[in-house]
Amino acid sequence: MGHQLSGSVLRDPRYHLLLTLVKGFRNGLMYGVKIRLPHSSVMTFLFHEGTLREKLEFILRATFQHARNLAFLTTIYKTLLYLQAWLVGKPHPLQTFLAAFVAGYFVFGENNKVNMQINLYLLSRVLTGLARVAVKRGLLPQPSFDVFPWFAALMWGLVLCLFEYETASLQPSLQSSMTYLYRDSTVWSGVWDLLAWNSDTLW
Repeated sequence: MGHQLSGSVLRDPRYHLLLTLVKGFRNGLMYGVKIRLPHSSVMTFLFHEGTLREKLEFILRATFQHARNLAFLTTIYKTLLYLQAWLVGKPHPLQTFLAAFVAGYFVFGENNKVNMQINLYLLSRVLTGLARVAVKRGLLPQPSFDVFPWFAALMWGLVLCLFEYETASLQPSLQSSMTYLYRDSTVWSGVWDLLAWNSDTLW
């Protein structure tokens, strides 16, 4: 009886909107955990100092924040989309932008490490996507040569100039990676920390 009732509710069009929000919230949580937990675990144990308890707390805190934010963003975004569709009727790209704009402001608007990383990740994808759309619609000419090597050269030239001369301008995680690669490699006291170990606290 209970199984039949739940099945009828799941198939009932009257509950589709509510169940869509529930599923969106669930997917946001799961995707946040799937993405953040392994990434945070690797980066924390490789580059962060502290006790095991402190590292585990940091990993769980970052994972919770990432998962919670994606869950709330998905729910708010879809709610606002449905609300606009109910008020206006015909869908329009501006409705998508406004729904995501509001959700992004309230969910990812706090300036912290997790939000900064996600927003910067989106920035690179958005700029790439806009460039492709501009070429597709004839706003920019189709390059007659492979631009990717020049893009890579420009990015690495800029980031290493910033690292060498304006280190504080870069994100702390990027500073740590750059320091490990380009500054720690200039310091050693013997064969052990030249080849096998980077330092007493960080391999």
